[in-house]
Amino acid sequence: MGGRGSPAGETREVPSDEEAAAAAQARQGGDVAYFLPRHEAEIDRLDVQHYALQVRLGANYMAPLEQPARILDVGCGTGLWAYELCEEFPDTLVVGLDLAPGRRPWPDTYRFVRANLLQGLPFADDSFDFVHQRALVSGVPVRSWHLVVQDLVRVARPGGWVELVECPPCLESAGPVTARLCGLLQEVVRARGLDSEGIVFEGLDGHLRRAGLVDVGKRVVDLAVGEWGGRVGSLMATDCRALFMRLAPIFEATFGIPERDCRELVAAMQQEWEERRSTYSFAIAVGRKSG
Repeated sequence: MGGRGSPAGETREVPSDEEAAAAAQARQGGDVAYFLPRHEAEIDRLDVQHYALQVRLGANYMAPLEQPARILDVGCGTGLWAYELCEEFPDTLVVGLDLAPGRRPWPDTYRFVRANLLQGLPFADDSFDFVHQRALVSGVPVRSWHLVVQDLVRVARPGGWVELVECPPCLESAGPVTARLCGLLQEVVRARGLDSEGIVFEGLDGHLRRAGLVDVGKRVVDLAVGEWGGRVGSLMATDCRALFMRLAPIFEATFGIPERDCRELVAAMQQEWEERRSTYSFAIAVGRKSG
């Protein structure tokens, strides 16, 4: 593990890969609901989404951090957010947790743990000063959200912060083609027990309060989608276009819509974004663990 952020006596709280796998196997209810393909193009899409939100916010997080000793990024994906936190806080140990590791090389102060969030976090109570989770509405079933948030709070240290970032299943100012494609997506996620109605997006701060956090706040950030919206709009257009292209094989298998037709619909959807000035929202909820 090593690195400047892992002083002696603290590394035991971050398990080895073998310990994390054993802890995960000992837990129940760990079905993987995430349905998007895990390949290089999807990794690129997630990075584009990260940059769009970063540019819009002017930051990587909302929590009022000072000098955290240990940060956990749950569902770390490509690892980009975590790597940037390593750069911002060079004396901090940043731990990423996901089903597959992110891009290498890893920063010296970064540690990856392979585990399934739905099987429980394989960390000791009160382990991290900041716990971050983003864009897992596509992987956490609606019925599991309260347990997941409770576990995030469990591993946060007293006085530490938990931050959740999620989005709804549709765009604002959507035209008929966009609405049709979003409707197909909603059917796909509903069949997997995922949030197809924006319940998580709307109630993100409520989850933190019910888990016992204080000083809870929520901010909804609207991002332009389309070239009309400048750099952020261009990034989000790339993100949304890539998302629906990734979904084309799923739409063909599920609804019998040929992939060629899906591509035509995506092209028409892009035109709608420009004409209607469509937007997409992210909800960011932050809370502090008392004690």
